[in-house]
Amino acid sequence: MLAVFDLGKTNSKLFVFRADGALLDERRSKPVWRRDGDIRVLDDGVLFAWMREALAAAIADHGVNRIMFSGHGCTFAVIEGDRLAHPVLDYEQEPPADIARHIESRIPDFAETYSPRLPHGFNFGCHMLWLQERAPDVFENADAILGYPQFWTWKFSGVKLSEISYLGCHSHLWAPLRHDFSSLVDTQGWREKMPSFARAGAAVGEYEVALDDGTSVPVKVHNGVHDSNAALYFYRSAGLTDFTLVSTGTWVIIFNTACPLNALDRERDMLANVTVDGEPTATIRFMGGREYDVASGGWDRSISLSAIERVIGKKIFALPSFAPGGPLPGRQGEFTGPEPDREERAAAALLYVALMTDLSLDLIQSRNTIIVDGGLVKTGLYTGLLAQLRPSQPLMTSANAEGSAFGAAALAFEATGIRPFASFCKEARPAQVAGLESYRARWRDQVDQRRQQARAGVHVGEKQ
Repeated sequence: MLAVFDLGKTNSKLFVFRADGALLDERRSKPVWRRDGDIRVLDDGVLFAWMREALAAAIADHGVNRIMFSGHGCTFAVIEGDRLAHPVLDYEQEPPADIARHIESRIPDFAETYSPRLPHGFNFGCHMLWLQERAPDVFENADAILGYPQFWTWKFSGVKLSEISYLGCHSHLWAPLRHDFSSLVDTQGWREKMPSFARAGAAVGEYEVALDDGTSVPVKVHNGVHDSNAALYFYRSAGLTDFTLVSTGTWVIIFNTACPLNALDRERDMLANVTVDGEPTATIRFMGGREYDVASGGWDRSISLSAIERVIGKKIFALPSFAPGGPLPGRQGEFTGPEPDREERAAAALLYVALMTDLSLDLIQSRNTIIVDGGLVKTGLYTGLLAQLRPSQPLMTSANAEGSAFGAAALAFEATGIRPFASFCKEARPAQVAGLESYRARWRDQVDQRRQQARAGVHVGEKQ
């Protein structure tokens, strides 16, 4: 039995898998990001306590004997000996302007790392530079710098490791064409602090879990993986080769295995992720789940097809961007058209995410089969809208909607010689919404105008 901790920025989940691939159980919590003076950091103690409690329950209920980790990007931990040397930084914060200027001059060229220059800590190499400026003794005394999934691998096993899909995730730390660390790592003297590599899913140690009856049980600990890369691996391990993956959650991250790297536009949040096997893969992303939450006003109910049709008929548009990053940076999100009611606002937000996905698919030259997985699959309408917008491409959805957890499980099972998963995909039916195509054309016209204004430095009054 295997427990997978799928640790997102907004939600923390535990999934229990049987060796035949059956999903037996799941538990959920939320990570706590707290203030620590003038910065925000992870309360790793609270999260670790929940993880140990959830794991003990999974052992008692299902006989779990292995654990694996899938973790969100943009996050690192600095370790000194057997302790965390500094709290884990929240990637959604900007370094102070004076430090940011120092950081900017040290960043490697896009042609070396295929990491575009992104806001906040979306390039976690920038946050490493910030922490080094802020607390130089932390880096000087550290013996290991760990990616977020490897932090949890270490917490449970005591083993310090690196993993390629995480280091290669728009970090500025990896040169994918050289298959080596970037010049930034060497100029900053970090190479010696980067632990040896282990493949994602490799069994690397053990952890003793204390149970309520006073006994303890050992579990094998597997090396963790970057969450969206885990989702990509899940479909590749099921035998799929030429496809575009739309992995949805807080972020919508789109991988096209057929897109050449020279098509990537560093100004539009396009980059090369690195697979668990060390190969660069063209990627584009935007914070779709977060943007939906903001633009919808926190709507947490289903959206009717009639609300979608009313928004299209009334020409209500949500325009980018409602969160940092993405292919249309430089302007703050706003609504145009008549004032929507609450459900109409949520419908406009869902249309926005679908149209941003559609635009991103064009930018990354997607003409092959599209596979959509993750949280937005559960809305139903999102995949139907996409299928209608892209009639020339087969659009498949994953029945489990938890691709990162299933991919992490596939990696851990593979290390034991087991391959239990099929692809679980089914074709999505187009939504057949009247006027959707002309609505897209008008939305893109407005988006293009706003992008031209942003690039020209034109500022106009906006509302959100």
